[in-house]
Amino acid sequence: MTLSPTVQKYILHWGEMGSRWGVNRTIAQIHALLYLSPEALPAEDIAKVLSVARSNVSTSLRELHSYGLIKVTHRLGDRRDHFEALTDVWELFAVILDQRKRREIDPTLAVLRQCADEAEKDVKTDDQTKARIHDMLDFVERTTTWYEQMREVPKPIILKLMKLGSKIVKAVPR
Repeated sequence: MTLSPTVQKYILHWGEMGSRWGVNRTIAQIHALLYLSPEALPAEDIAKVLSVARSNVSTSLRELHSYGLIKVTHRLGDRRDHFEALTDVWELFAVILDQRKRREIDPTLAVLRQCADEAEKDVKTDDQTKARIHDMLDFVERTTTWYEQMREVPKPIILKLMKLGSKIVKAVPR
């Protein structure tokens, strides 16, 4: 399998972006390769194409599978596992957001709630600090609630909302 310059550029950039988002570069590159690939690929092919150790590919595939970003498929006459990425960009985006929320926002929300409760009982914590903790808690709770509500909105309606852009403000009573 030979990659075109455009595909190489995409994979390299996705790897760079992955590392900026806190994801291992190889994991992001494997995801990019699978996303662009017209067919499911076995781990051996992935390792060859990306010039990555087979063990690194296996570890990366397990992580991508645990995130729900790839699926394992099989082919008649081939005992190997083949891997394919989600290709619907909306589903892909939703899975990534859900994972980030679960791994980053939810634990932060739990700590903010604990801090708010403890601050109320702590006589050494000044009122301004308590207020700031509560403001942050309120913001994260509102944002999380909004995200969970928007997650249930059907894609065609989301597209209409996106098309409206800032014009949506006109629909909100003042």
